[in-house]
Amino acid sequence: MIRWLLAITATGCIDAIAPEVGPIQTSGEQTCNTDSDPATAVPYADVQQLFDDRCTRCHRPGGEGVQESGLDLTSGGGLLAGGTRSVGTIVITGEPCASVIYQKVTEAPPFGSRMPRGDRALSAADQQLLHDWISEGAVAP
Repeated sequence: MIRWLLAITATGCIDAIAPEVGPIQTSGEQTCNTDSDPATAVPYADVQQLFDDRCTRCHRPGGEGVQESGLDLTSGGGLLAGGTRSVGTIVITGEPCASVIYQKVTEAPPFGSRMPRGDRALSAADQQLLHDWISEGAVAP
């Protein structure tokens, strides 16, 4: 489908100037769940490194976050097993915007506090890494 840009000329006439090229913008979950770079796969090792650097201080066996939520982020198995107090599914394959783990690291999660609690927010690049990994299928060992 080609959409045309319209312009009103000095005489008040409406002229079609040129086709608007590029993808038709969609809204909601479809756009939100799209991988930002489909040609580049995100390896789980990069996601685990992010968790190790920013999340496992609390979300590890014996950590405060595991005691509160039951979520252990020291391994792919722990992540995919989820927590005991989760409002929704921690990871929904292919749907980062419906996945609790991604929602909780965004600026304004739909429930509870942004994570990591009491620490600076994840950078936009780190959020995108997590988003794209889930969008690509959330493959973990």
